[in-house]
Amino acid sequence: MAIVEIGRFNRNEAHIVIGRLDSEGIPAFALDANASIADGSYLFIPVRVMVDEDDAEAARRIIADAA
Repeated sequence: MAIVEIGRFNRNEAHIVIGRLDSEGIPAFALDANASIADGSYLFIPVRVMVDEDDAEAARRIIADAA
């Protein structure tokens, strides 16, 4: 099992995307979601949404359909 990045989003969008993927049965998680939270720059750092490589194609399709 390997994880792959399916996109970079602002902090709030990343968690919405993760919720949408989870609702479709695709486990997803965020990397960098709490980066630099102490100095207030966390809103400027993109959050990477990650999924298992076997779910990547379906996850990208779900995100594209939502846009």
